[in-house]
Amino acid sequence: MLLIKIKKMKTYRKIIILTACILSAFTIFSYKKMEKTELFPKLSSYCSKLPEEFSQIPEDRKEDLKAIADFIAEKRNEHKPVNLLFVCTSNSRRSHMSQVWSQIASYYYGIDSVHTFSGGTEQTRVNINAINALTRTGIEIYSNNQSDNPLRYLKVGENINPWVIFSKKYTDSTNPKSNFAAIMVCTEADQACPIVEGADLRIGLPFQDPKEFDNSPLKDSKYDERCRQIAREMFYVMAIVSKK
Repeated sequence: MLLIKIKKMKTYRKIIILTACILSAFTIFSYKKMEKTELFPKLSSYCSKLPEEFSQIPEDRKEDLKAIADFIAEKRNEHKPVNLLFVCTSNSRRSHMSQVWSQIASYYYGIDSVHTFSGGTEQTRVNINAINALTRTGIEIYSNNQSDNPLRYLKVGENINPWVIFSKKYTDSTNPKSNFAAIMVCTEADQACPIVEGADLRIGLPFQDPKEFDNSPLKDSKYDERCRQIAREMFYVMAIVSKK
């Protein structure tokens, strides 16, 4: 019985990797010359207000965001793909929000060749509160998988192919191994991974963890607050790139 269970787990793992790669490939071809009007109306409305909030970003944080923008611009000038890997501890909240919003920001500003990824120092599952916060912005998220670490499919526009997210280590085979920027979105991961092998750029960009409000009446508002902060800052990055 144990041997059968192990084989099933290996098979499931292969299916996850294959599905992720296929959907990522579809997404790569779908975001050439993206226009913000292609996003779902509710999501487009949410996104249109973010540039008005750039003044809320502290100046010292803007410097780190500009460094990410410079990395993206440099890769594009060299006609190379832009790979952004967002890393946190459990790959369940902040890293996925960062992955999602950086990708959407690239769509919004019409910046092609941007591929976003996420991973953790450990594998858990994508937290439902993070999923709900993203859904409230107008992103459609669904899953038919009932496993402990289900695949979740995101769709942000009628003519934009969905992509898949699931919890994994940052060294997972679905993530880039070279020519990428490693963006550490939590202090713990930043301290645990002083060196990220293969990264052309490694930068700390910690966000406060909304996990501390999981059992609080403030849960939804705090997750929405963190979601919007991440969206705002990822849009700030892509806005800079769009002007280069």
